Amino acid sequence: MLKYQRINWLELKATLGIGNFRLRSSKNPLMAPPILSLALPSETGRVLSIQSHTVQGYVGNKSAVFPLQLLGFDVDPINSVQFSNHTGYPSFKGQVLNGQQLWDLIEGLEANDLLFYTHLLTGYIGSVSFLNTILEVVSKLRTINPKLTYVCDPVMGDDGKLYVPPELVAVYRDKVVPVASVLTPNQFEAEQLTGLRIVTEKEGREACKILHAAGPTKVVITSINIDGNLLLIGSHQKGEGQSPEQFRIAIPKIPAYFTGTGDLMTALLLGWSNKYPDNLDSAAELAVSSLQALLQRTLSDYRTVGYDCQSSSLEIRLIQSQDDIRHPQVKYKAERYN
Repeated sequence: MLKYQRINWLELKATLGIGNFRLRSSKNPLMAPPILSLALPSETGRVLSIQSHTVQGYVGNKSAVFPLQLLGFDVDPINSVQFSNHTGYPSFKGQVLNGQQLWDLIEGLEANDLLFYTHLLTGYIGSVSFLNTILEVVSKLRTINPKLTYVCDPVMGDDGKLYVPPELVAVYRDKVVPVASVLTPNQFEAEQLTGLRIVTEKEGREACKILHAAGPTKVVITSINIDGNLLLIGSHQKGEGQSPEQFRIAIPKIPAYFTGTGDLMTALLLGWSNKYPDNLDSAAELAVSSLQALLQRTLSDYRTVGYDCQSSSLEIRLIQSQDDIRHPQVKYKAERYN
């Protein structure tokens, strides 16, 4: 049986001939580890992802971190909640992070010069106090990297219903949208943020323009139901005062309900729009194609074991779809509006 011994770092240094090992002080004898990710940053970037976490299943950070890593990003997750499973199950248990605890983590990173990020990603947030702390995080990160890209999925509700406290809507609309770089609402959320009822493509495009005027240069309404047809509408305002480039992607309807797809879609849009910064339509094609391939695999796998896919929500097959995340076959093309 192997016996584990406490490492004597001074003896190890002498044995290995490590010449750059220095004592800092008697109270803190070791130098801080070199931050290799800063000295040799990845070609893509480093993402701070503040979202929910489940032990079992794929929603929130569990749905977003792995795909971003596959696309080449370093990702540092902060879990706004840690639950045993998502809340669609008959029961769940876990812990909720509050705004002060979030800020403690940020201060811990800052104290060790670990707060340089190229991207901030946020998803479901359940309280005004936590969302206000997110705003402080955005401000702090931009004092360190003014070029920080903030990708915000303003998760508030769907199908005409809010599932966050109503007071969050005003905070998102008045404070968060103005500081976001990329915004990925669904149809209902876009309506909440703009006050515009969206029943036509024209109104979807107009909602994007209203959101551009508030702040974000890239807006993707990830799902709009128009006369029974499901669409994605994207909009990229490349310069102040310029008309945005807008496009649509038709999305097939799948007769099932999946969890974690919105979190995954926003992560994929972050990843691919970083690779194609001037072509949001190309990034959206890749993201949609990845997601649809994953959903088809999920549906097929459940059916293989004889499961009724319309009886409840389905957990996505994320790990099994990693090739579709890295190298998606573009089957869903963007059509640009004139």
